[in-house]
Amino acid sequence: MDHLSKEFWSLRYQNKETGWDIGEISTPIKAYFDQIENKEIKVLIPGCGYGHEAEYLFKSGFSNVHIIDIAQEPLIRFKDRNKDYPRVNIHLGDLFTHNGSYNLIIEQTMFCAINPFLRQSYADKINSLLKPQGKMIGVLFNREFQYGPPYGGTKNEYLVYFKKKFSEVMIEECYNSIESRDNSEFFIKMIK
Repeated sequence: MDHLSKEFWSLRYQNKETGWDIGEISTPIKAYFDQIENKEIKVLIPGCGYGHEAEYLFKSGFSNVHIIDIAQEPLIRFKDRNKDYPRVNIHLGDLFTHNGSYNLIIEQTMFCAINPFLRQSYADKINSLLKPQGKMIGVLFNREFQYGPPYGGTKNEYLVYFKKKFSEVMIEECYNSIESRDNSEFFIKMIK
């Protein structure tokens, strides 16, 4: 089965094969969110899964947070947990065909889930969805895996994809990862 298909990801959720889900917001991303003052910015979380980041932002007063996932199962669970969340901001679909314009895009687990041959297309798509001076922040693996998904990578590899499209690219080792991901994550910030 094609691991890029909605069927593949739906089956993973149905079979509870969701090892990437830590059950809460990622600590490096939470630390970034906690310093944002403007809660009106338009945010997109692609490949949102169960949407812990979106839930945190919404409960913190952010009013314009959009989520998208190719599988419906995690979105149904998100809706069940967040009855007051604006349904118009929940998108079932493929990021690569999504249209919109955002101030901030959050990378949590989508980049490592797609086949590496799509990584440049991903960087291009994220750039196209950002408003001028928009940012993408998040975490990427600072390690490689023999098989995927997930697919890891190196800082030099990531720089190749993102330097083509962004005016500023920051990739640094995470100092505040959860214990199971300690020494295996980069925190990233890209500015259009």
